Amino acid sequence: MKLFWSVYLLCFHTVTELLEGDSSRKIVEIICRSSWLKSENHCVRIDRVLKVHNMQKTLARFEDYREAVKIKASKLAKKHPRCLADGNELLRFHGTNLACSLGMNGSSSLCVSDKCCLCRIIRYGFSMLKGGVGVFTTSTSGRAFELIEINEADRYTRKALIVCRVIAGRVHRPLENIQDMAGQTGFDSLAGKVGLYSNIEELYLLNPKALLPCFVVICKT
Repeated sequence: MKLFWSVYLLCFHTVTELLEGDSSRKIVEIICRSSWLKSENHCVRIDRVLKVHNMQKTLARFEDYREAVKIKASKLAKKHPRCLADGNELLRFHGTNLACSLGMNGSSSLCVSDKCCLCRIIRYGFSMLKGGVGVFTTSTSGRAFELIEINEADRYTRKALIVCRVIAGRVHRPLENIQDMAGQTGFDSLAGKVGLYSNIEELYLLNPKALLPCFVVICKT
């Protein structure tokens, strides 16, 4: 019975809702709202916060990629301490759309609709952008929220933020044309835009294995 229940949870319950008052939910809300107060998204409301339960093979893939980045960094003439220590792990945001009832009325089952980008990401992992540049992430929830595109005519589509752990590795400086990154070697990510105090506001991860979704924030405007 225990085995059956474990398989059931693995297949159908890949997320669980964090209720009001949960300590993890409070932390996620603080992280998100800290940047909203400084942007045009101060009217955004958090509807639900979901915790992602990644499969063991997903976690293993993420850790294997970290080790690969650390090994590659150790062979470079110029040493990068963060890369050697943990692969230069960062906390980032990825904005996407949600086109199903995930999180509503206790629903924790992923849908199979091609229109629902969130469920597709949790189920299969992140995908490279068209053109093969990388997976786009931001350092602030506000910026990620601004760039989410949804079909306004579809009243069931909602905006969602994925809070991710990412292995940034060696970060290439911003390029005027990100397509030029195709000719670069030895780097694991590309800074698309740098904010105040040299903060990497926009970052493209050049390998989808570098991202691990941890929480989902479903928003109301």
